[in-house]
Amino acid sequence: MTIVFKVSDNIKQKMIDYYFDKRREKTPPYAIFQADEADTNITLYESGKVMFQGLSADIDANMWKDLEKSLNGRDIDSELALEEAKKKDKKEEEKDLRFIGVPTIGSDEVGTGDFFGPIVVTASYVSKENMNLLYELGVRDSKKLTDAEILKIGPTLIKNIPHSTYILDNKTYNDKPTNMNKIKAILHNKVLCNMVKQETDYKYVVVDQFCYPRNYFGYIYGEPEKFTKITFTTKAEDKCLSVAASSIICRYVFLQEMKKLEDKYNIFLKKGAGLEVDKQGAMLVKKYGKDILYNIAKLNFKNTDKINNLLNQ
Repeated sequence: MTIVFKVSDNIKQKMIDYYFDKRREKTPPYAIFQADEADTNITLYESGKVMFQGLSADIDANMWKDLEKSLNGRDIDSELALEEAKKKDKKEEEKDLRFIGVPTIGSDEVGTGDFFGPIVVTASYVSKENMNLLYELGVRDSKKLTDAEILKIGPTLIKNIPHSTYILDNKTYNDKPTNMNKIKAILHNKVLCNMVKQETDYKYVVVDQFCYPRNYFGYIYGEPEKFTKITFTTKAEDKCLSVAASSIICRYVFLQEMKKLEDKYNIFLKKGAGLEVDKQGAMLVKKYGKDILYNIAKLNFKNTDKINNLLNQ
């Protein structure tokens, strides 16, 4: 029997003291000690992980689990169960081979986490004939590529891969603020409807799951056109070439739209929604007035309030 978990710092020291007289002479690499307690071998590593091995491993481990609970409020068994569930989910994801070697339509979006700039959504169709091109280009999730790589790969994809892209500019976004997942669902539906009209030889239509499917279909309920034969999966960019292609096309278009705003206001706009974005937003408001945010930013982000606070200091 083998049981492994990470101990808190205060428990770590107690464990060092408790097993001091029971240590083995030789210590494994990266271990603080290795000790024997009846039928159990205990190894405490520098990382804080402890391993109990032997017939009575559970009995010896339980003593420290109880101490963790009483001193630190930790439920080690629940933590281990959660960790095991995550490992199982990861293995299931890695086994997902449904989209390999088959034609697919997949969609992805960019800009939903950026205060500045539009939201861009793209659906792409990847046929068997185009798969080698994507492999040669090194197509994968755009978040794993630099902007320089995106700018290099993007034009080739746009030229050779059938796709539909929708750009939601900041003015339109700010006129009808709503739940971000609803916006994403409506825009994904829009570009998917366009693609399935153009391309019919596909096996799957894939969307990277950003909400529960029932919520997705609820969001698009009132749309005049709806496409519902969708396969939702997490980390779709790593599993499905058409989603990966869409992520790159999206990012390319997003960078081009950001460049237009940057040229207009003669500034390099920061990505994301952190403190540096707040500072830049405050500087732009001082220079151009508050209306500039309506034109280049997403006003319902918390950054708007933070920018106002900076201006009032």
